Amino acid sequence: MDKIGLYLGCNIPLKAPDIEQSFRKIFPALGVEPVDLQGATCCPAWGTAPSFDMDTWCAVSCRNVVLAEQANVDLMTGCNSCFGILSEAKHYMEDEARRKRVNEKLATIDREYKGSSEIYHVAHVLHKKIGAEKIRENLKYSLDDLKIAVQTGCHTLWPSDVFTIKEDNPYQPTILRELCEATGASVPHYSRLESCCGMGGMRSTDVEKSLGLFRDKLLSIKEETDADMIVTTCSSCFLQFDMSQPILKERGMIDFEPIPTFYYTQVLALAMGFDPAQVAAISQIDRSGVIKEIQNEKRLVKEVA
Repeated sequence: MDKIGLYLGCNIPLKAPDIEQSFRKIFPALGVEPVDLQGATCCPAWGTAPSFDMDTWCAVSCRNVVLAEQANVDLMTGCNSCFGILSEAKHYMEDEARRKRVNEKLATIDREYKGSSEIYHVAHVLHKKIGAEKIRENLKYSLDDLKIAVQTGCHTLWPSDVFTIKEDNPYQPTILRELCEATGASVPHYSRLESCCGMGGMRSTDVEKSLGLFRDKLLSIKEETDADMIVTTCSSCFLQFDMSQPILKERGMIDFEPIPTFYYTQVLALAMGFDPAQVAAISQIDRSGVIKEIQNEKRLVKEVA
């Protein structure tokens, strides 16, 4: 079984531990063993160390990568921000002068960054290492006739020139769409597909602007796809869609019921037959109806031991 270092970051274990559990269920079943990176810390995100000292940021960030290097595995994260930060730190370390300075800092804790581990997002591992065919082979339930609106998120798309593992075209992302299609679902296009959901720095500094940007995107999804669910591979996007739709509804800013939202591995875990109480238990929006529909006996394609 292939191994890969599992870097969880902050959002998923603290706010969405059922997403973490979906990782731990599906990857071994698909032939990839997640290896915990003991002692991993915050990535750390923009607004913290990168805002006052680039070398300090690179040292803290690259220490996480070193944990993967020492375990002889690549690194996989399910957080778009973590993917972006770790990838940018790795990119910055291509500068020999900076690498020397950073490794001098790391030497004080007996660490050395070598650059031997790649940075993958969960979606990349599923798409490029495992593949759609193997996903289809491991489905217990097919999502035929269900419609999914996808939300890729910003930080796996841009700045694309610093990523080694990435979309062919960040302005026309296809990875998440193809992963969702592998479940049997249809994934209609909508005009604001590449737009930001308003989470992250905007949400923390100007809630009203964040909600306005989010509403524009949500209306595009509703009016152009009328999707049964929204599926994302960004933990921050998941939190925005799950917690902000009820706010818009309460304020009268939307006239439809909030659309159930899932992280992709949750949908895949459900389609593979795993217990919803373990892999899709935490949300503000009621997802029970969609979960029941996914695991409906009429969708059964094979029994899974």
